[in-house]
Amino acid sequence: MKPLKREHQKRRELCVSTLRALSNEQKLHYRGDHLYIKNEIVPVHAPHLREQEAASIAATDFIIQRGKADAISLRLRYSDPELHRQLCPQAPIARLIFEILEQLRCESYAAHPSTTLLGMKTNIEANFDSWAMAFYHSGMADTHLGNLLFTVVQISRSRLNAIPVSPHIEDFIEATRAGIVPIIGSELAGLRRHRQHQSQYAQYALSLAAIIDGMIEAEQKTKDETEENETKKIISSFSLLLDFENPANESIATAATGVSHAYRENHSRYQIFTTAYDREVHAAKLVRQALLTQLREQLDSQLQHQGINVRQLSRQLANCLYQPQRDGLQYGEEEGYIDGRRLSQLLSSPNERRLFCQEQYRPSPNSTVSFLIDCSGSMREHVNQIAMLIDTMVKALGMANIDSEVLGFTTNSWNGGKAHGDWLKQRRPRFPGRLNERCHLIFKEADRHWRHARKDIAALLKADLFKEGIDGEAVDWACKRLIQRSEQRRILFVISDGCPMDTATNLTNDKYYLDNHLKEVVSQYQDQVEIYGLGVGLDLSPYYRYNLALDADKLVSQVHINDIIRLLASRARY
Repeated sequence: MKPLKREHQKRRELCVSTLRALSNEQKLHYRGDHLYIKNEIVPVHAPHLREQEAASIAATDFIIQRGKADAISLRLRYSDPELHRQLCPQAPIARLIFEILEQLRCESYAAHPSTTLLGMKTNIEANFDSWAMAFYHSGMADTHLGNLLFTVVQISRSRLNAIPVSPHIEDFIEATRAGIVPIIGSELAGLRRHRQHQSQYAQYALSLAAIIDGMIEAEQKTKDETEENETKKIISSFSLLLDFENPANESIATAATGVSHAYRENHSRYQIFTTAYDREVHAAKLVRQALLTQLREQLDSQLQHQGINVRQLSRQLANCLYQPQRDGLQYGEEEGYIDGRRLSQLLSSPNERRLFCQEQYRPSPNSTVSFLIDCSGSMREHVNQIAMLIDTMVKALGMANIDSEVLGFTTNSWNGGKAHGDWLKQRRPRFPGRLNERCHLIFKEADRHWRHARKDIAALLKADLFKEGIDGEAVDWACKRLIQRSEQRRILFVISDGCPMDTATNLTNDKYYLDNHLKEVVSQYQDQVEIYGLGVGLDLSPYYRYNLALDADKLVSQVHINDIIRLLASRARY
């Protein structure tokens, strides 16, 4: 992964951690470039908070990104979303102004003289100033409409926080401010007076929004079609923070996602047309022994040039996966539980203090790790890198006495195979659900020693195993296997380079059918299993809350190994 990509991911993780702490919303997380609480998207409409694209986060000053995170956390903490939805006007301009005013109200908590969160105040001011200067230099503020909206935002924030407008902006908006303040003066005073009471504040915000909306509507009636189109362009641009030079080729591609109408029409129940041709098989049985030996030698040769210290990796994994287990009592202590056997010493040796015992703990490998590999056709080009990564991780886990499992998922055929043929024979019923021959592969079982599974792991290099991918069923299968284990910490790594893809299923349902099922499965198991998405050159955050985007050309690198270790350590439960 390029440094810029890694930096982006670290920054986003820091920002979302801050958001959780300040908003007290522990279920807050990113999917793609959007924030979610559980499965509900967090609406972010204020223009100075809108830009959350990955490339922008990596390219701009970190304090600005912290400012966005701090501002959003205040909105989550101090605004009642249901009340806001009930009061929000329908007219686009009035709604935009109302959204901005509510966000500014929440941000004013950080500007209060009694606040102790001075860092938050600095971050929020930096973010707003950055947006203001971006809009100012964009040229949009040079038009009458752009200047009016810009001025309303500036003077509203100034009144709410009892601070002057930035000197760089003040002269620019002075004429417009002089013209509108007499009209909206009472509304501005009401905003300031009721800034800590959302419902009362909203009445003044609605009045102000209606006044400005009326002014703009009256002006539009006198304009021709060309000027009206320019007005629409300004309104659209106003709701976005302008994006300065961000190298598109440095950003992380995000897995495409959407809503499946076929899935919804069936009340979000996943359907399988037929299971008659499904199978679960040990991958090594699909490869000739002579070829398997050859593939193992090939994998060993490639691993010799990687330079990964497996013993050190094993110690790192033990440090973040071992859990303290009770191991009896330690006697002869000066504090703890009273040891009844030594009470007589109080009489014979009054100065004796070693009359207590304490519980003794020792680190124990009470964890199991499963790797689920997407064996779809597009993964063929990455198969050598993936096989080396899996072999390295399995060996390191084995040396740490941590059980590991390696699974894969593909299909028996392309384009639906026999299942698709059966569907045709039945006159093509509408929305048949999954329409292919599912194939689940076992490369290594959890109870099998890593030394005995070396050849089986080499079966990953057999390219013709890779066909199409039905991710949701595979994650469900892998999670069920983990839940049957006795270990306390159950971990699943899903390694994929794209969205769920099965041609026949997508064509007979819609392209997001398998996508929506995968999301549902991950949501179902996320409290029982730690599920991590490892994207091969792709951001898998639309599906997996905890994820890493890995450089497809350098999967086996110390940098990526360290990233995976940090990801595991961040969710340690002890």
